[in-house]
Amino acid sequence: MGKITAILQTAQERAKEMNLSYEGALYPDEAYEILQSAPGAKLVDVRTRAELDWVGRVPGAVEIEWATYPGMKPNSHFITQLEQQIDKEALLIFICRSGVRSNAAAASATQAGYSDCYNVLEGFEGDKNADGHRNTLGGWRVSELPWEQG
Repeated sequence: MGKITAILQTAQERAKEMNLSYEGALYPDEAYEILQSAPGAKLVDVRTRAELDWVGRVPGAVEIEWATYPGMKPNSHFITQLEQQIDKEALLIFICRSGVRSNAAAASATQAGYSDCYNVLEGFEGDKNADGHRNTLGGWRVSELPWEQG
């Protein structure tokens, strides 16, 4: 069994344990490994434009806001925008700041007919530490995976 298959199987088992409605849940390093090795896999960053511009972005990610800033109003065109940019057969990996919006996006995409949806646990910035700060506990940036600031 190849490394990618093993990562995906572990992610699928996690999703079952967590009672998720989509295919799997990946940690940032696992998501990065899939993106590097699985042809056609796409990272979908669902953070707001403000987050992407000020906090940082993942090079090569498809950027579609789940909610808009300010006010965090749901993006009613999310699925339409996703369908315009990504084929339904693609392996999709969703990411946001902490994994909450991307969880909802993965569930929504699954309902819309995308069968291979995964969520990045911990997200881009990870969980808050005891002081209420992110970027110290888990997440894409703490894992030192590729990202850039605008």
